[in-house]
Amino acid sequence: MAWGRERAGRAVFLCNSHVAVTASRDPALAAALQAGDLVLPDGAPVAWMQRRQGAVSQSRIDGPNLMSRLLAAAERDALPIYLLGGSPAALASLEKELANRFPRLQIAGSCSPPYREPTPEENQRMVAAVNNSRAGLVFVGLGCPKQELWIARHTAAVRAVMLGVGAAFDFHAKLKPRAPEWMQQSGLEWVHRLCSEPRRLWKRYVFTNSVFVVRVIWQLTVGRGLVS
Repeated sequence: MAWGRERAGRAVFLCNSHVAVTASRDPALAAALQAGDLVLPDGAPVAWMQRRQGAVSQSRIDGPNLMSRLLAAAERDALPIYLLGGSPAALASLEKELANRFPRLQIAGSCSPPYREPTPEENQRMVAAVNNSRAGLVFVGLGCPKQELWIARHTAAVRAVMLGVGAAFDFHAKLKPRAPEWMQQSGLEWVHRLCSEPRRLWKRYVFTNSVFVVRVIWQLTVGRGLVS
């Protein structure tokens, strides 16, 4: 929260197996993650890998729960927040739900970017809107790799902490159901998401998770990294 109070330009990313595998094939995404101020393990496999590499107490830090904790802290500290991502209707639902859960939370502003790649002028307007709002925390829900790339390209210009939280917007807006707590704790949330959206997510979880497992085995046995 200190970064937010200072309104320092910072980039916080969450890395799950999908992000890790995508970064291994996308140099721009890999560079964005490497330049981040903080990269957290959003996913049981990534947290497990970190424990294997010496971070013995590392647990999973998922986007929805991290966002909840930071929203509660922002409400307590009277720190304004900004929401960037999602459709106008989804943002309206999200703001309504957050107002109910955190009645003293200061939502300084929100923006629904175009689905296509924004023009330089549109990006400049979004940066100006965030800075003019004087928000200390900016939650970015654009999906991977779009949100990571947008954050990385604008960290120097935005005077706030930006966090890429992916699907957290949909969960907090109650537009999509979250997995039961026991599935979250046991590393099976991906199964729930796959069953909820099979047509959209089957390739990500069946293909990407398989690639991640193979690369983890390769790294543990041969010593090569996931992101080259």
